[in-house]
Amino acid sequence: MLLDSNIIIYLCNGSASASAYELVEKGVCVSEISMLETLGYHRIRVEEIHELNKFFNDITRLSIYLDIIERAIALRQQKNISLGDSIIAATALEHDLTLCTRNVADFKWIDGLKIVNPFED
Repeated sequence: MLLDSNIIIYLCNGSASASAYELVEKGVCVSEISMLETLGYHRIRVEEIHELNKFFNDITRLSIYLDIIERAIALRQQKNISLGDSIIAATALEHDLTLCTRNVADFKWIDGLKIVNPFED
């Protein structure tokens, strides 16, 4: 399972759903773009940086390589999607992973992408 940046933020600030915490216990990974998105936020607080760094040091991070970039380009050519979302979706597709996100609407149009929202019952 691949965590979207929003789920990482919820996990690190303690506002994630119980099912999100259960997913993490089962083993998940993140795209390096999520590290950039979360730690690169211009209003991030020192405490948040500390929590996020602990999180990223303890989880498997998937690198962005040429095949992922090419998939992300193809997604962006189909529809207006942010750079970060296109890379996260392309990473999930490339590694055949389910994307764990609260923002299902941002991704539901992508053929073949498996999505789970841990905030839905």
